[in-house]
Amino acid sequence: MSVRVVRAEPQHKQAWDDLYRAYAEFYNVEQTPAMRDRVWGWIHDPAHQVECFLAVDDAGTPVGLAHFRAFARPLAATTGGFLDDLYVTPAARGRAGRGSGAAEALLAALADEARLRGWSVVRWITADDNYRARSFYDRIARRTPWVTYDMQPAGAAPAD
Repeated sequence: MSVRVVRAEPQHKQAWDDLYRAYAEFYNVEQTPAMRDRVWGWIHDPAHQVECFLAVDDAGTPVGLAHFRAFARPLAATTGGFLDDLYVTPAARGRAGRGSGAAEALLAALADEARLRGWSVVRWITADDNYRARSFYDRIARRTPWVTYDMQPAGAAPAD
C-alpha cells in the first residue's frame, strides 16, 4: 500500500469521523458525534486555526489523520506548528518499512508545511505509555525536557 497526503475535503467526512472516533477510543476519551462535528467545522472554517491532513491509500480512502495549528512562541519570538492529533489505522501501521508509511507521510507533509510558513518548530505531545508511537517519534524528532500540566478553570468540564 502506498499513501499520499491531502487536505481534508467534504467528501472525506465519514472516513475522517471514523478515524477520529478510533483515535479518541485509543486514548479512552469520550467523544460524541457533536464534538466530532464541531472539530470538522473548525477544519473547514478558514477563520479557525485547526487544519487537517489525511493520509489516503491507493483507492483514495483515508487511513490516517493529522490535526495541526500554528502557535506563537513569545520567548523565541517565532511561530511554531503544533500537532494536536496523529492517528493511523492499525491496518496501515507497520514495522521497519512494512507498513503504509502513513505516519511518516503525514509528518513529512507537516514538516513541508512548517518550512513554507516559516515555523521554527513542530511540536507535539504523546502519552507516556504510547511506546510504539514514541519509538517512531524518537527516530524523527528530539524529545524535549519539558513536563506538561493541565489546569482546570473553575466551572469548566474536567480535562481528560
